[in-house]
Amino acid sequence: MIDVILGQLGWIILVIVLLFILSLGIRIVRPLEKGIIERLGKFKTVADQGFHFIIPVVDKMYRVNLTEQMMDVEPQEIITEDNLNAKVDLVVYYKVRRDDESVKKSIYNVDDFEDQIIKLAQTTARNVIGTMNFKTVNSERSNLNDQLAKVLDKESDAWGVEIVRVEMMEITPPGDVQDTMNKVLKAENEKRSAIDFATAKETEADGIRRSDIKIAEGRKRAAILEAEGQAEAIVKVASAEAKQIEKVNTALREHFKDQAEEYKKLETIVQSLQYGTKYVIDPNTKITNVIADQMAGLIPIKEQPKPKPKPKKQPQRQNVRM
Repeated sequence: MIDVILGQLGWIILVIVLLFILSLGIRIVRPLEKGIIERLGKFKTVADQGFHFIIPVVDKMYRVNLTEQMMDVEPQEIITEDNLNAKVDLVVYYKVRRDDESVKKSIYNVDDFEDQIIKLAQTTARNVIGTMNFKTVNSERSNLNDQLAKVLDKESDAWGVEIVRVEMMEITPPGDVQDTMNKVLKAENEKRSAIDFATAKETEADGIRRSDIKIAEGRKRAAILEAEGQAEAIVKVASAEAKQIEKVNTALREHFKDQAEEYKKLETIVQSLQYGTKYVIDPNTKITNVIADQMAGLIPIKEQPKPKPKPKKQPQRQNVRM
């Protein structure tokens, strides 16, 4: 009985050991990866995404990440063309190409391609930035980034790696140069501000000048219109007076024919009574008789004589007897 139990237990242990060994050979490749399978130290095949089984101990799989990754390059000081020690901080974005040949290159053509990319980025940055002055490096970062990425991508092609882009995070000049640049920038800002202020003042003055011109033109037009109105009024008054004279002449011809002297007498009396006009007339002329005849019905008001002032009484002197 004991022998039977020991025999069954041995089979169970054997099965468990076999299952454990088989489980060591199970490999699952994710969609963002590819695998390199080696058998006894030699390349066998490239494993795509999905389930794979390798022979434990005999086979070995290396996984390669195909997603885009970011690598921070350690900041370094680079001497520019104008002999400034600029501190440059770079970031490199890269990925392994998806074709099987590139995956093999990333494993067999380079030892730790990530470290190689860092060193290559540093040397490439020194070579490129060293041929440029600091102002150009600082103002044309986009072009510099594209140039660095192009050089790095060409050099890393043998590793099956694609350099997506390179970003210059920071470029710092020496402290004294930074202070000078700040002063220059401040002066340029003040200059630009002064120019803007002068332009604003000029625009304001131009607006005032245009406003004054408009006001002057308005006054001129008003004066012209007023003068034209006065001229038109004078013409109309003259025309009315001419018509009045014409009517008077017509009336004279009809009613005072051969009696012009009588008409003149009447006209003089009307004017004197209407406006209270005083006339100095020669007493020998006939027109005084006319005025006297026409005003015969009027009773003149006599001027009241002014009262004579009473003489002041002088005080009488009293004789005082001693």
